[in-house]
Amino acid sequence: MPYPQPLTPEEKLADAKKLLSLPRIVVICGSTRFMTEMNEADVRETKAGKIVVKPGIDMKSPHELWSDPVEAEALKVRLDDLHRAKIRLADEVLVVNVRLSSPSLCSPRAVPPVLRSASTALCHPRG
Repeated sequence: MPYPQPLTPEEKLADAKKLLSLPRIVVICGSTRFMTEMNEADVRETKAGKIVVKPGIDMKSPHELWSDPVEAEALKVRLDDLHRAKIRLADEVLVVNVRLSSPSLCSPRAVPPVLRSASTALCHPRG
């Protein structure tokens, strides 16, 4: 009789979300050039009862925290890592103003089961 396989970290996270009765979590992805559109998507997804995570910093806009180029590059690396963590946490990815075939998307392993594009409003369940 085979022993049951231990749960993967992803399966443990999904189980914990169910036990806590958390609403679905959606991460908004896309270029920070589209922060206005991301903010609008945030409003719509929040109104729909979802927890929303998205980029919190637009480094294309001037700010004293990233005015030094060396510090800005280090911050960008940390923010990219943080955004990938948001993707792993999410149940859905909402891509704003980017084609779904864009090479900028993370590896398929990092993408949650539902991938949507705000520019097309199509739902693409992963099988």
